[in-house]
Amino acid sequence: MQEQTIIIADDHPLFRDALRQAVIGMEGHPAIVEAGDFAAARVAAGKHPEADLMLLDLSMPGVSGFSGLMALRSEYAGLPIVIISATDDATTIRRALELGASGFISKSSGIDEIRRGIQTVLAGDIATPESYRDGQEQDPDVADLIHRLHTLTPQQSRVLTMLAEGLLNKQIAYELGVSEATIKAHVSAILLKLNVDSRTQAVIQLGKINMAMVA
Repeated sequence: MQEQTIIIADDHPLFRDALRQAVIGMEGHPAIVEAGDFAAARVAAGKHPEADLMLLDLSMPGVSGFSGLMALRSEYAGLPIVIISATDDATTIRRALELGASGFISKSSGIDEIRRGIQTVLAGDIATPESYRDGQEQDPDVADLIHRLHTLTPQQSRVLTMLAEGLLNKQIAYELGVSEATIKAHVSAILLKLNVDSRTQAVIQLGKINMAMVA
């Protein structure tokens, strides 16, 4: 049986150690790859296409809120991602799942609960805190926005998250290895799908999803 690989992406060394201890105690002793910021998490996902799971801190240097989840989902669609966060209200959990997370683990969880959550996702199910009760999005504007975000292609999602990082069309084109004209076409499609008139408005719309989060 091939050894499993789990990427731990969290900027707090102590909590990274707690996640490592949870993984080490699992059957089969999965291989662990660690990342201390979002750029390193993205590199780790690219270097380890065989990875079975990523544990992703929702608030890391180099990314804002759900933008990191969206970026990784668009780039590595086959990699299950479990969000790790101290902000564990029902709205944050629901939005993480709606944006493609395979599970959500609260930072207040004990080692055994963290391990059970990881094992649940590896088994193909969705992991959420025991106290979580699913429900409908209370903000109709956010519900509509999430629906619109789901209409974006993977490349358009990547472009949107890079717009949110403040990159110019020329910089995005360089990063993605395409022409600036291609990026302009993607931006136009994004504006149309999000029903906004400018890239600034698109970034503002994306920020609305993070408003429920507590810093």
